[in-house]
Amino acid sequence: MCGRYYIEIDNAEFRSIIAEVERNTAIKTGEIYPTNVAPVLSPTGVMTAMRWGFPKFDGKGEIINARSETAAEKSMFRNPMMEGRCLIPASWYFEWEKRGTKKIKYVLMNPNKKPVWMAGLSKIDYKTGLPSYVVLTRPAWSGISFIHDRMPVILPEERHDEWLNGHDPVGTMNRAVNEVSYEMV
Repeated sequence: MCGRYYIEIDNAEFRSIIAEVERNTAIKTGEIYPTNVAPVLSPTGVMTAMRWGFPKFDGKGEIINARSETAAEKSMFRNPMMEGRCLIPASWYFEWEKRGTKKIKYVLMNPNKKPVWMAGLSKIDYKTGLPSYVVLTRPAWSGISFIHDRMPVILPEERHDEWLNGHDPVGTMNRAVNEVSYEMV
């Protein structure tokens, strides 16, 4: 779930975000894949570049998502849930519907076409010293569950400060956006 998303550089809000972050570090735009460096609103409220994925304990591969229902209990996510909450901006995200042996690609976005702000967790990679993030996921809204059974936790603008600075992250996630629009690509 949520293995790719997109940052549209033609959007004025994203041009501003990209300009702010690229003063210090080059970032990826367009289709964002795991391990890419992308813009993220850090726990301190500053736009910064972070790498997508927490390294697995065995060093083989990346964890790119965390289940919102259990993140606070898991050792990998417990501390980031308290101190590393972040927001990942996207124009939209992608999901694939499985139909037999075929996979149908969909774009999922805010119905109002505004950016999607996905709740995430961040931490500093102890080996590289660089910041990294994962996307929090939740059960899919019933209107898209035929595509995939999970979706990112998408927070409306009025919940951003509460997510970054509040004391009840689970309660904030429970007030996430449910409905998204979608189209086949």
